[in-house]
Amino acid sequence: MFSEESRKAMILVTDYLPADGTTDVSDALQALIDENPNRTLYFPDGTYLISKPILTPADPKRSVALRFDNFATLKAAPSWDSDEAMLRLGASHPANDIRTPGSNYSLVGGIFDGSSVAKGISIDGGRETMIRDVSMKQVQVGLHIKWGANSASSDCDILNVNIVGNGKPDSIGVLLEGYDNTLTNMRIADVHIGLDIRSAGNSLRNLHPLYTCDYTDYQNSCGFYDHTGSNWYSFCYSDHFGNGFRFADGVTSILDSCFCMWYTNRGEYQTAILADGKFNSIFKNYKIGFHKDSTANKILSVAEDGGTGLLDRLLFNLPLVNDTAHLPYVIGGIHHI
Repeated sequence: MFSEESRKAMILVTDYLPADGTTDVSDALQALIDENPNRTLYFPDGTYLISKPILTPADPKRSVALRFDNFATLKAAPSWDSDEAMLRLGASHPANDIRTPGSNYSLVGGIFDGSSVAKGISIDGGRETMIRDVSMKQVQVGLHIKWGANSASSDCDILNVNIVGNGKPDSIGVLLEGYDNTLTNMRIADVHIGLDIRSAGNSLRNLHPLYTCDYTDYQNSCGFYDHTGSNWYSFCYSDHFGNGFRFADGVTSILDSCFCMWYTNRGEYQTAILADGKFNSIFKNYKIGFHKDSTANKILSVAEDGGTGLLDRLLFNLPLVNDTAHLPYVIGGIHHI
């Protein structure tokens, strides 16, 4: 991933602690971060075992950048008992500062193994944090972007991240609480909720959550759960969840060229859009693939009629739909596939 010249400019983590997968390096790694402000820490391939969360500073005068080789793994020890994520970016030395160099600290590369008990990565504070080319495995929550430092805005950029959860009914791929983030090119599996979105101003592009759990409480699973509205989706794909896209009462988000499908006939219903109250969101070019053996399929399920939502150009296998709740919201026609 990095040239020899680049590596020489970084702090080589293995000069200070082992990557043998058996030694607990929590304290040594935390000290290395705390003692090297405004430096880049490089993690060669190996397994770095930790028993408690690792924190990086939000203050740009103290911040660090983390670079992992492709097969460098940060792994939660079996004794893990913290409710926080394995790596907490911007969790120490809080700051709301984009003028000082170091504010846009980053995490690049690596594997984060939660051992089925830990959460993966959280962004706790700071501004404009960037994460890319990261893989998370066996995590209870993959990525948690917390309430942002700038009047709730966290302004994060997340790119090329894949997440595999622990398959439990409370597992979540991405939990969004900070505002104004951009998430691009993500694959998520083995979670009950793909993206749990509790903030606004987010741009969500080419995100693909896939349901691979054991069908416990399947009817309440969903690919995307938007609690707040004012979010923008482009080519987001809910794959085999009980509900494709779910919205809290009356929220309005904009979705373009999105997709949901099912590959078996599991569940009481296969529901493409679920509204907890009135449906007020706007879909354009929404394609839906119900399973051919399913007998209870819904384009839209609303808890309350009278919403202002729009379904502009729906594409779905028409003979498999036996519910009409979507019809008052359709403009631009229905296209049979």
